[in-house]
Amino acid sequence: MKTKFLFVIILAFGVSAFAQKKEVKAVEKALKNGNYGEAKNLVGAAEALIGSMDEKTKTNFLLAKAKAFLGVNNKNAEDLKVAAAAFNMLKDTKYSSEAESGVSNVVVAMINSAIEDQNTQNYTSASTKLADAYNFSKNDTIYLYYAASNSVNGKDYDTALKYYNQLTDLNFTGIETLYYATEVATSEEVQVPSKQERDLLVLAKSHINPIEKNSESKRGEIAKNIALIYMTQGKNEKALEAMASARAENPDDLVLLRSEADIYLKMKRMDKYQEVISQVLEKDPNNPELYYNLGVGADQLGNKEDARKYYEKAIMLNPKYAAAYNNIGAIILSGEKSIVDEMNSLGTSRADYDKYDALKEKRQSLYTDAAPFLEKALEYRSSDEKEIARSIELARTLYGIYQQLGETSKADTMKAKMEILEGGN
Repeated sequence: MKTKFLFVIILAFGVSAFAQKKEVKAVEKALKNGNYGEAKNLVGAAEALIGSMDEKTKTNFLLAKAKAFLGVNNKNAEDLKVAAAAFNMLKDTKYSSEAESGVSNVVVAMINSAIEDQNTQNYTSASTKLADAYNFSKNDTIYLYYAASNSVNGKDYDTALKYYNQLTDLNFTGIETLYYATEVATSEEVQVPSKQERDLLVLAKSHINPIEKNSESKRGEIAKNIALIYMTQGKNEKALEAMASARAENPDDLVLLRSEADIYLKMKRMDKYQEVISQVLEKDPNNPELYYNLGVGADQLGNKEDARKYYEKAIMLNPKYAAAYNNIGAIILSGEKSIVDEMNSLGTSRADYDKYDALKEKRQSLYTDAAPFLEKALEYRSSDEKEIARSIELARTLYGIYQQLGETSKADTMKAKMEILEGGN
């Protein structure tokens, strides 16, 4: 009786092992024929037997399962997560190299899918996929950074804050090596996507002087974004605490210093903004953007004279700074209102008529002074679609000025330009 019972058990075990291998081989056969959908459907039957599989059959099954869910050009996030989990379970087996390669393929597929989401402004989905890509490959912290950026774009500030805090804890900098070479034909230094491509260009003698530079650290941007998120939540003090903490760790970091100034600018604390930006200028005295921002700050505080000086400094450093030209023109024209108010308050006496004429001449003088700056602003304004509306408004202002000055030819030219701009909008 004992022998018979033992025979039954052995027979049952043999049938079970056979069934396991049969189900696994069915998945492998579907994969071999390129039928990934069928392979995925067959995984369930094999997985029901995984608890009793021997180690060899189990690893074969996990590899087949991972490949089935990875598929070809798969963009389904849930499938890719299943594939990644299966590949990761194979990391200390005889399939370690295939597992590592498989995880890399999953990450690439997830990133490609996230890019498509990002391009269609589906930022929440893109953020989730990028965070998953980071979790599959912990070395690629840049994916977590992009996940946070997409969360910001999708206005999911709580998730963005979680990712930014993770990056801060990881001491993420995002600094990359950038490759440059001088183009022989133009004598201009250009950035090249990779070292290999740059070296090939130099070898072909179309480029010379290969150099490498480090990109700017992203720590300042991250600290600033953390602070800005706190600001959107009405937590201004926490925003300043976040910035102060980042500054304490990196007291000489110019990017952080500029970010702190930006926070004060957003808060409209112009006194503190100017205090901090002055420190920035000590470290970076030839930055036109800083002088422009100082001009904006002074303008908002009502210091028109100081604002104009800062804008002029920005233009001296960057002669094509359209916004600075525009703002100088606006400062000049800001004197128009008081002149018009005074003109409207005059009576009908001879003395009033004389005063009116004098004020009219003064107003004309403002137009004459402002026009060259506005012309430069329009000339250097970007043709980017976002700038078209501003360009149209600027052209309208110049059109009105030319009419007031009696410069008919210039007015007609500006009217034609307006029509072109409005037609393209």
